[in-house]
Amino acid sequence: MRVVSGIQTTGNLHLGNYLGAIKNWVAMQDQGECLFFLADLHALTGNISPQELANSTIEMAATLLASGIDDRAILFNQARVPAHAELCWILNGTARMGWLNRMTQWKDKAGKNREGASVGLFTYPVLQAADVLVYKATHVPVGEDQKQHLELARDIATKFNTDFDVELFPLPEPFISKAAPRIMSLRDGSAKMSKSDPSDLSRVNLSDDDDTIAQKFRKAKTDPEPLPDSFEALAERPEAKNLVTIFAALSDRDPQAVVAEFAGQGFGAFKPALADLAISVLAPIRTRLTQLMDDRAAVGAQLARGAERANALAAPTLLAAQKAVGLQV
Repeated sequence: MRVVSGIQTTGNLHLGNYLGAIKNWVAMQDQGECLFFLADLHALTGNISPQELANSTIEMAATLLASGIDDRAILFNQARVPAHAELCWILNGTARMGWLNRMTQWKDKAGKNREGASVGLFTYPVLQAADVLVYKATHVPVGEDQKQHLELARDIATKFNTDFDVELFPLPEPFISKAAPRIMSLRDGSAKMSKSDPSDLSRVNLSDDDDTIAQKFRKAKTDPEPLPDSFEALAERPEAKNLVTIFAALSDRDPQAVVAEFAGQGFGAFKPALADLAISVLAPIRTRLTQLMDDRAAVGAQLARGAERANALAAPTLLAAQKAVGLQV
C-alpha cells in the first residue's frame, strides 16, 4: 500500500487539521509506505505573498514533524519535486474541460467571478491528480469534500491508460478512516473549523498556549441544555455535538462513551474537562514545534531529504508517461 496526501501551505494549522488529517497521517506511517507533501504549488492559486508562502512551508513542515510525522514517511514540499508539475502538464492533455467545469470546489471558489479566476484554480484538480498518480499511489486519504477530486484522478488515469494503450497508472482508492471526524467551528456548529475564518475564537490553533486554548473552549458556543445519554440525541444540537466529537477524537473514545460519562451535566462541567484534555494533547506538540521553529534550517534540510526520496520514486513514472505520449523515445 502506498499512501499519498498533501496539505496546502496557507497558514497556521488548527485542531480541525490535526484531528481530521494529521493524527491519521501519523497512524498511517505504520500501515504502508506514506508520502506526505506541503502543497506549495497549489497555494499559488490564491492570494499569498512570497514571504508568507516561504514561512508557511517551513512552519507547517515543523508542525507535522512536531505532531509525529517522522522518517517512516516521506515528507517534502511539492515544488522540490518538478515531476508533479511536469506530469500535470501532460495530464492537461487528457483531462477534459467538461470534467473540470463540473468540479464543485471550482464553482464555490470562483463564485460569480469565473472570468477573473486564475487558470490555476480551474486546473487545480489536474495537479491534484498528478500529485498522486506520479507515485502510483494505491490509496489517498480523503474527506467528504475531496471525494470528487479523487474520482477525477481515477477518470484521468483511466483515460490516459486507454488513450495510450498502457497500464501505467493504477486507480487510487480512497483511504477513509472512521476515526477522522469533521471538526466544526467553535462559534458556528454548521461551519467547518477553518483557518480562513475571520474570528480566531472559531478555532484552536496548534500554536495556541494553554490559557488561550482554555479560553476558546470556555467561550465556545453551546446551548443551555445538559448533555443527553445518547450521542444520537445531539443530532439537532450542532455546537454540542461538535464539542463531544472533539472530546471523543482527542481521547480516542467513541462519542457515545463520552456522552454516557457526562450525561445530565451541563457545559459548565464539560468545557473545563474538554479544555484540560485538549491542553494535555496539544501542549507537547506546541513545545516540540517551538523547538523546531528555532532551527528553520534543520526543517528545510528535512524537506530536502524527503524531496530526494520523492524524486527517486516519481522519476520512473514521469519517464514512462513521457514515453507513452511520445516525448521520450
